[in-house]
Amino acid sequence: MAAKLTRRSVVALGSAALAAPFLLRAAQAQEPLHIRFSAVFSDQDIRAEMMKKFVEGIGSGFRYEGFYGGVLFKQGTELVALQRGNLEMGNIAPQDVSNQVPAWSILTSGYLFRDSAHMTKFFASDAGAEMKKMAEDQLGIKILGPTFYGTRQVGLNTTKKVSVPADLAGVKLRMPGGEAWQFLGTALGANPTPMAYAEVYTGLQTGAIDGQDNPLPNVQNMKFFEVMKQIVLTSHLVAFDLLTLSKKVWNGLSPEQQKTVQAAADEAIAWSTAEHVKKEEALAASFKEKGLDVYAPDVEAFRAHVQKAYAESALAKDWPAGMAERIAAL
Repeated sequence: MAAKLTRRSVVALGSAALAAPFLLRAAQAQEPLHIRFSAVFSDQDIRAEMMKKFVEGIGSGFRYEGFYGGVLFKQGTELVALQRGNLEMGNIAPQDVSNQVPAWSILTSGYLFRDSAHMTKFFASDAGAEMKKMAEDQLGIKILGPTFYGTRQVGLNTTKKVSVPADLAGVKLRMPGGEAWQFLGTALGANPTPMAYAEVYTGLQTGAIDGQDNPLPNVQNMKFFEVMKQIVLTSHLVAFDLLTLSKKVWNGLSPEQQKTVQAAADEAIAWSTAEHVKKEEALAASFKEKGLDVYAPDVEAFRAHVQKAYAESALAKDWPAGMAERIAAL
């Protein structure tokens, strides 16, 4: 039997119809914000655990999806994906920033930072704030903080002893693609060869490259030690990436959400940095036990050679006046 319509029921139905769009928008507003995160590091990396801690820190209101090993975006393409709105969050190399903001090439230069503590101190300083703002304003991103992942060392599948930069002459040293990375390889004295991170193991194994430069935790994660004969502790670059949100996502957060996200990032990054420092200390001995020759070259000779190469390069012309001195003074 059909329900009998009364004036009261008609009014009620009309009110419900009018309320429906508002209820729908309210429901949509309460849906968790979808954040896709892309990184080239593997899901076994300390930084993958860092992201778990970050997600725990931001709590409800967000739906996080992590894509590791470059499966969503290849190395070097994450920044453009953020800018185009194809990605919400990424672990961005400063070298990729310098491709669009040449002044940032100073932060990719060899022997700039003494250690992870010096790098962290820089980003917390006025000088660091200036560089972050420069990138954020020009690129449309929000930098949550630097993700230290170790100090880069040279690993070789050859047995020739390396003491000074001249000993790397002719060595095909894999470096990531891009001008900043390739210049660093040249400054070290080697013949830099661009190659995707995922292809390095095979490159070492087949002899397509003679070596690679990576922090020791990366050497372990990617098992490069299985196809190398020596590790030269040049300590030429305090390596860090940038935990980054698209500006559209950041601006869409409430002030309270922004505070929560930044605090979660700060805590997760601090934990990850401490874990990397501890791991580096243990890995050198571990690789020696595996049969690799692990030793320090004449680091001061490498430092002088690299810094001279940068000072005389076209890259240095784009550096903010006095920034290198401000960093050194911290």
